[in-house]
Amino acid sequence: MIVREGFPFIIPLGAVTLGAFFAGFTRLFALLLLLTLFVIWFFRNPERKTPEGQRLVISPADGKVIRVEETTSDELPGFSFEKISVFMNVFNVHVNRTPCSGEVFSIRYRAGKFLSANLDKASELNERNTVLIRTADGREIITVQIAGLIARRIVCWLKEGMQVQKGERFGLIRFGSRVEVFLPLGSTILVRVGDKVRAGETPIGELT
Repeated sequence: MIVREGFPFIIPLGAVTLGAFFAGFTRLFALLLLLTLFVIWFFRNPERKTPEGQRLVISPADGKVIRVEETTSDELPGFSFEKISVFMNVFNVHVNRTPCSGEVFSIRYRAGKFLSANLDKASELNERNTVLIRTADGREIITVQIAGLIARRIVCWLKEGMQVQKGERFGLIRFGSRVEVFLPLGSTILVRVGDKVRAGETPIGELT
């Protein structure tokens, strides 16, 4: 139930917490214990039930929808997409899940800034990892992991050429971030700005 990337944070922090306890530093121990419990909770990795439906596209992240718009992507220049942006605060589950089934066609990492992920300019300027999945019928779905103000590490477990299933865990972003999904133009959008979504469970769009 804890993602493995959390253990390098949890184990040392837990050791320091125990040290404070045995040294008799009561207030420090209480503070460190709360911090340890928060870090354990942050890296939680719950099970999710992904809805059926070949054309349904599922949210890749927990959080709040902060933008829905028609736009373009550098990954596939010359095409327009329906983009859905989801903001994850530090209290959301941060494990990301694939929005659709298919083949991982490309993965592109780009270094960048660490602006607050809820800002529109973070979508263009922040560090990012872009995953392009091609479905069995040739549709191309783009998912972009974007680091935020506190998040300083994007993790992606996928490799180009892999076959993935909708709702499968594929990575995470540490401590607050943003994930965007680009759907083919004309797709039916099933969420609105302000909606709360859950990775691997909430349908955000339907391919036409």
